[in-house]
Amino acid sequence: MPTGTRIDDITTHLDRLHRERDFSGTVLITRRGGTVMEAHRGAADRGSGVPIGSRTRFGLASVTKMFTATALLSLLPDPLRDLDTPVVDLLPARLRPVELHPGVAVRHLLTHTSGVADYFEEETATEDWVAEFAALWSERPVYRVTRPTDFLPLFADLPPHGPPGSRYRYSNAGYILLGLVLEQLTGTDYRQAVAERVFAPAGMRETGFPAADEILPDLATGHLRPRAPGQPWRSNVFAVPAVGGPDGGAFATAADLDRFLTAYAEGRVLAPDLVAGALRPAARVDGETAMGHGVYLLGEGTTRSFGAVGADPGVEAIIRRYPGPGVNTVILANVNDCAREIDALVREAVTGGAV
Repeated sequence: MPTGTRIDDITTHLDRLHRERDFSGTVLITRRGGTVMEAHRGAADRGSGVPIGSRTRFGLASVTKMFTATALLSLLPDPLRDLDTPVVDLLPARLRPVELHPGVAVRHLLTHTSGVADYFEEETATEDWVAEFAALWSERPVYRVTRPTDFLPLFADLPPHGPPGSRYRYSNAGYILLGLVLEQLTGTDYRQAVAERVFAPAGMRETGFPAADEILPDLATGHLRPRAPGQPWRSNVFAVPAVGGPDGGAFATAADLDRFLTAYAEGRVLAPDLVAGALRPAARVDGETAMGHGVYLLGEGTTRSFGAVGADPGVEAIIRRYPGPGVNTVILANVNDCAREIDALVREAVTGGAV
């Protein structure tokens, strides 16, 4: 990685990715409320040729988990007593895995340390994970997966990996359970609860959970690359659930995600003490990344950031807040295999003081 990355270097890199690897997406960098960089490349829909712009709403994949966690934390201390409350005390037997360990608490679900078996094990996925994830829906069509309860048959009968708290192991299923807890405690639909407790207070007016068959303006189509030379590009309509849920699938503009990061950091979505608790490391992911309460923590000191990362077939999203310089970075794409590379370049620019 070259040193001294600047905004011009990022722009040049985006041009190359668009030209050589068909990158399509948006990069937004703000500092203390002012826009440092906003760049768009490619088409929101390759079929019609509609270009990506500031109003384009992208699929967020697992970035949605941070919304789920935020909504859940907003229930503290009432109606959720505390994060050590056992899940078996919050969900009836019909809404939880058959072999759910009685010691699994809300805290474990938030931090991916529950040991609950997942319906898509990311640790064992291959380089062809896009096809493997899409294959999940061959026997359970995506149009039948519209509510958190619809995911339960995919993992409810699987034995746990181990006891809760033993180690970090990414779990989509754990966040499905958090969505069910949210519904039980609020008495409302998951998507409504998140809209009321997260999107509204953060001012996210262009964020939501559109269904795959809804005809709405400014939605980016998730694009799947050709399977072989000469074959067509495809949409991801058969490769992801028909509507987003607790573990992924919301849609948002880059500007709305910038608003969310700022509102979160300033204690306008959660009380400041809850934000402080969420940003304390709870589990080690790897040498430089830790897990908080539904939020990833990267780096230390002046280079510290927090945020979320998501990837689905035809979707990539990375959002980060750098508290020291007051910088937000949002990277969104409707094609795979570019966002992490862009994020690394953006991180270098921010932490190197070029932003």
